[in-house]
This record gives sequence, C-alpha cells and structure tokens, in this order.
Amino acid sequence: MGRRPAVALWLGLFALCAGEIARAQFATSVQVVEVYATVTRADELAVPDLTASDFEILEDGVRQTVSVFAAGEFPLTVALGVDRSLSMRGEPLRLAIRASQAFLRALRPPDRSMVWAIADGAEVIAPMDSPRESQVAAVAALFPWSTTALHDGVVAALDRLDPEPGRQAVVLFTDGADRYSTATPAAVLDRARRSRALVYTVAVGKTRPPLLADLASVSGGRSIQVRGMEGLEGALTAVASELRRQYLIGYVPERRPGDTAERWRSISVRLAAQAPRTAGLQVRARTGYHGR
Repeated sequence: MGRRPAVALWLGLFALCAGEIARAQFATSVQVVEVYATVTRADELAVPDLTASDFEILEDGVRQTVSVFAAGEFPLTVALGVDRSLSMRGEPLRLAIRASQAFLRALRPPDRSMVWAIADGAEVIAPMDSPRESQVAAVAALFPWSTTALHDGVVAALDRLDPEPGRQAVVLFTDGADRYSTATPAAVLDRARRSRALVYTVAVGKTRPPLLADLASVSGGRSIQVRGMEGLEGALTAVASELRRQYLIGYVPERRPGDTAERWRSISVRLAAQAPRTAGLQVRARTGYHGR
C-alpha cells in the first residue's frame, strides 16, 4: 500500500471515530469498501440503534469482516427529479409538485440539493446549493410539457452526482412512462450500478414500471407507488425516515492472486441470524460495485 492510500484510509477511519462522517462514501478501492444499509420493520419504517454485530456482509459469497461502522444522520447530497411531461398532466403532476416541495422542506440545513425537470430532456431548474425556498418555488412553477426522456434524465442526474463527496441520493417523482430517451432500461440500470447514489422512485399513478423498482433494488434505495393524496404523506414519511436512519458498513475485501480489479463484485448485506432483536426486520443495500 502506497503512502497516499494509507494516509487516506487512516484519515477516513479517524473521521468516523470522531463523528465527522461528512465525507464517508461508498468506495470501490481495494483498501476499503463502504456501503449504506437501511433496516426496516414490517410497517416499513426505518430501525435505529443497531450495532455492527447485528450485520453480516458478503462479497462474491465470501463473508467479510466489518472494519468500519457508523449509524445516524449522514450528510446528504440529493438530486430531486420531477417528471413534468404531458403524461403527468392533471392530478399526477399536482401530486408530484406537492410531494417534491414537502421533501425539499424536510431536508436538513447541512443537506445539499438540486432539482431537475424531466420532459424531452433533463433541465436543471434549481442548481446545487441554491436557496431551498428558491428550489421550492421552481417546482411550484412547473407545468406539463412535451414528451418523456425519463431514462436520459436519470442518467444525467447520476452523472451530476458522481463527483460529489459523501452520501448521495436520487429522488424521482414520475409516472414511469418513457417515450423519448436514447438510453435503454439496461443502460440506466448499468449506470446505477456504477454510481454510489441511492435511488428512490415514487411512481405517481395507477402503474409502476419495472425499471423503477429495479433502480431502487440495485442501488439500495426504495420504490414506492402513490395513487392519490392519501398515500402521499406516508410515502414522504418513509423516504425521510430512511434517509435519516441508515448504517454505514465498511470492510477490507480479501483479494486472491491474479484477481482482476475491473469487474463486477456482488455484495450481500444481511442481518445476523443469532441476534434476536433483528427478527422480522428487513435490510436493503446496494447489490454490488465495479472495481476500479
């Protein structure tokens, strides 16, 4: 291990011990792999107060030793996407606007956010670090327009978040219909696998396309369907609860001689079977990463 990687790893561990977790992130170096996990009860609310001994983590089916663990409200950088295409006109867009405004207001002051609108392209209507109320006002001004390049919009959001430090999330309000993108569903999923961002999709309307659930699954986020105002509050509560109660789990993976760095490595985070207090709980985390 060279001097620079060794120093970076030591500083990262020191920051976690000191509670300074602003720069903690899902890393894909051979030194340390870090992944965010969410644990929920049967009512889908997030569970706090678990410890490192409550978790097991496997890479490519091999159990790993947890060397970094932290829990709490990690700083967040979020890209909020609102589908404003013509397929969202009427009640779906009104729901998406209200939900987006409520979500923005629920963010904490240290959190950073941007808002982009999806139609025949991905338009940034409120850039990163613009005042929160300006972002709320930008969402309020949305009106139905044009066709839907949803896939391209998700890829653009992930690209924008990629250089940001710390925990990242994409929160997307959409009916899921795509009629214009150049990116295929497979390409969108591949981009999500290569990203560190958690993807939360809120399907507004009667159907939820499979891609929305797949994006949430591979990234460790969540996919929710909202059919009317009665489901809106619960969806927002669930997303806000998860983003405030997550676990950061890190390990140093073992590498066999001749192992190729540039390949997909599967990750499985699960709750320890011998821990009685984890009975009936569910854990979600991203499903792997590409070595770099």
